Amino acid sequence: MSSLSLVCCNSSISLLLPDQFRRRSPNVTSLSSQIRMRGALKLVAPPISKAPPLPSKEPPNISSFIETPFLGALAEAFKSLRSLLRDECSHRVDVYSQVLDFCTSNKALAEGQQIHSHVVKCVPDSYFSIFLNTKLVFMYGKCGCVHAAEKLFDKMTERTIFTWNAMIGTYVSNADPIGALELYGEMRNSGFFPDPCTFALVLKASSAMEDLPSGAEVHGLAIKSGYISIVFVANALITMYAKCNDLYGARRLFDSMNDKDIVTWNSIISAYSATGIHSEALNLFRDLQRTGHEINTYTVVATLQACEDSKFQKLGSEIHAFVLKSSHTLDIYVANALVSMYLRCRKMNIASRIFYKMENRDNISWNSILSGSVQNGLYSEALQLFRDMQEEGTKPDLVSITNVISACGRIGNLLLGKETHAYAVRRGLDCVLQVGNTLIDLYNKCFTEKYMVHAFDRILAKDRISWTTIIAGYTQNGFYGDAISFFREVVKNGMEVDEFMIGSILLACSGVKSMNYMKEAHCFILRKGIIDLVLQNSLVDSYGECKNIDYAAKTFRFIQEKDIVSWTSMISSYVQNGYPNEAFSVFFKMMEAGVDADPITLISILSAAAALSVARKGKEIHGYLFRKGFSCEGPIASSLVDMYARCGDLKCSFRVFTSVKSKDVILWTSMINANGMHGRGLAAVSLFHDMVNDNKLIPDEITFLSILYACSHSGMISEGKRFIEIMTNDFCLEPWPEHYTCLVDLLGRANRLDEAYEYIQMMPFEPTAEVWCSLLGACRIHSNKKLGEIAAGKLLALVPENPGNYILVSNLFASSGRWKDVKNLRTGMKGRRLTKNPGCSWIEVENKVHSFIARDKSHPHSEKIYQKLGEVAENLAREVGYIPDTKFVLHNVEEEKKVQMIYGHSERLAIAYGLLETPEGSPIRVTKNLRICGDCHTFCKLVSKVYRREVVIRDASRFHHFDDGVCSCGDYY
Repeated sequence: MSSLSLVCCNSSISLLLPDQFRRRSPNVTSLSSQIRMRGALKLVAPPISKAPPLPSKEPPNISSFIETPFLGALAEAFKSLRSLLRDECSHRVDVYSQVLDFCTSNKALAEGQQIHSHVVKCVPDSYFSIFLNTKLVFMYGKCGCVHAAEKLFDKMTERTIFTWNAMIGTYVSNADPIGALELYGEMRNSGFFPDPCTFALVLKASSAMEDLPSGAEVHGLAIKSGYISIVFVANALITMYAKCNDLYGARRLFDSMNDKDIVTWNSIISAYSATGIHSEALNLFRDLQRTGHEINTYTVVATLQACEDSKFQKLGSEIHAFVLKSSHTLDIYVANALVSMYLRCRKMNIASRIFYKMENRDNISWNSILSGSVQNGLYSEALQLFRDMQEEGTKPDLVSITNVISACGRIGNLLLGKETHAYAVRRGLDCVLQVGNTLIDLYNKCFTEKYMVHAFDRILAKDRISWTTIIAGYTQNGFYGDAISFFREVVKNGMEVDEFMIGSILLACSGVKSMNYMKEAHCFILRKGIIDLVLQNSLVDSYGECKNIDYAAKTFRFIQEKDIVSWTSMISSYVQNGYPNEAFSVFFKMMEAGVDADPITLISILSAAAALSVARKGKEIHGYLFRKGFSCEGPIASSLVDMYARCGDLKCSFRVFTSVKSKDVILWTSMINANGMHGRGLAAVSLFHDMVNDNKLIPDEITFLSILYACSHSGMISEGKRFIEIMTNDFCLEPWPEHYTCLVDLLGRANRLDEAYEYIQMMPFEPTAEVWCSLLGACRIHSNKKLGEIAAGKLLALVPENPGNYILVSNLFASSGRWKDVKNLRTGMKGRRLTKNPGCSWIEVENKVHSFIARDKSHPHSEKIYQKLGEVAENLAREVGYIPDTKFVLHNVEEEKKVQMIYGHSERLAIAYGLLETPEGSPIRVTKNLRICGDCHTFCKLVSKVYRREVVIRDASRFHHFDDGVCSCGDYY
């Protein structure tokens, strides 16, 4: 067998191919002929042509020429060739052959073309021309010049099996397996029977196409021809079965082989490594060691791939040691495999050490370390490696660019991301699918929607990932309508939809708070049958975001195998929609089901405890955190600070705050907000300055919102106005409508209503309903009818469906005695089917929450409560001369009725129950869903003085700490 034939080795098969893939040439037979030939496995093989002996005339001495190619000097080789070809050309075939081999091995296409020209002129049309033309076909194939190889092949009137192998090998080596299989069919139709090298080549083509039936057919022909006993044919079959995902077939063939060489072992080990069956790959490696075969580079690489599973890292390290003992320098392929293995095992330091010790690095080396850095979260290091790669002269390829763009996106480095994008454009890679998808993700993470859409539009052939990424980008950047529009286009065009795309659409539906979109998406999921646990959890969460707690609860109940995310989604939905008791009920059921809470669950249930202001339950959850070993850092610490503050225990909030070593902006903001809601404005301001000046943290918009809130509830007008200036001038932050709401509230409480109105008119955007609501409340308290009517008109025009707004306007009219207007408003509410949320207060006694509404008599101890309340009223009247102030009863009824109504306020019922059921001297903590009225505020001050009990009321606005007749708010509420 010639050296050419051996170089071309791979496998073959007669194959039926569609007409559009058929290669048109003078010798192509019809498709019907191929169909007939498909079953003709019993072809009589013509005798394989053998090369006739070279002419008996002794060729000239070519030792000087043979020596030159090994020295690597191509120019010298041609110089020697010219000197050797001064005699008759027909005697120099061996010289042409060696020079062509040299051109092939060095991919010297231009020089090979010169030889081709010389052969055409000098070599007669004989066997020698067939031999040399075959060499030329092979040379063109290896140099990537498929067209020239095809042209020469088609011109050959006589061909040998080696010629066919050379052309089939050209297609295989140039990633055209269809062309290879098609040509194999032509070869069979032409009467040639495959030799072992043909089998190997065609099997390689079948592997590339993952065409198992074709490969199996070749296997059968190899058995019938007897070539199955040739080791390299069997090795090609093992590789084919492995590439076609038939590991059983590969192993069965491997086990049946009597003679195995190192390539056989490498093939089967690689097969198991590639399919993720690492333990079996390593078992085969141990078997190989016992056979005595010499392990080569390919063996080490294949085995190291199996060691990328962290369970086998120790064995990988042992192989590493073995390689170091057997050689002082690492082969580049082994070094790359070692880098990849250590990166997969998250041993970045060892991988980096190997990488930097490599004498030669190729693109695979750089791409491995770049990918590893990105996968291990070392994004800045990845960017530096990219710079080093360019400085070393290695040209970044598709993988390099994709990794760098990904790193830029992860750290939000938009500038470098754009630079890499420009580099990709210059290289023509921005239209490539992988790069385009990564660019979409980059601009999504950097919140640049315009560039994100541009990157999407540049992708020539978009796949499902492209559409999923752009829809996710729109959703995450708040462009919910665009996300829904793109999804409709996906559905309209019949493209495949997966769970990730549906998840993004559910977020978009919840973002626009549209139940119609939600139901539409839910129906789509059910029709397509793609619902899984993740999507069910997303549905619960999205229905909760759309404020449809009934649908959320129904979806939750339909989940058969609930995981921690399912339970957390339901708990969060209840909390967000104002059902903290139901949230606790679900939490307790989760505990009974044996599901352990995770940090997100605990943050949600801490919010429920804060909403109910139940300190004891909050402390129980805090204890659970300690027992389960959760770290009191980050979001958990912030949630604990907020929970204790909302439960009225500012001391515990501060204790948690001081226990955290590494405080972030969120924790500082939580502590500032805690002081603000308890009327400790000066302490909040002091904390703000400590955060900025001593801890060098940069406040965000939420921090400024908290400090303005604190100023608003402490009457710190000048400080509040100053913080707006600091926000815009020192930190370049644009105030939100909520910041202006706080400022209007601050000025309104101080009866500086005209100034508050001026700020509203100077706002850089249209005032929101919250701004007008704040002004309206202040106008009612300070009896400013003119501005009150302006605020009332604006408020009802902006949000006509909010019953709370109608109540505010109604109270404004009632305080001015405009009972007719009050009646008209309430009639309008009934016409719109709007109902007022009744005043409700609750108190926690012996780990149970007791709720009361105004004039409530549903409590089991109602009689005792009202008896105690009458007793308290008498004591206050006798001890301190308390007389109810009925101006706070905004109803057109008799004075006596007003007194009865004010005595029945829900917070008074809760206080009376607290006096009955809590130990003397202990604080009474009450939470109310509405703002406390002026007379109840006075009542609480007097109770704290006469009964010597601290009374803590948390209303809809803030905390009031009543102690010895004084409130912490300084009557500024």
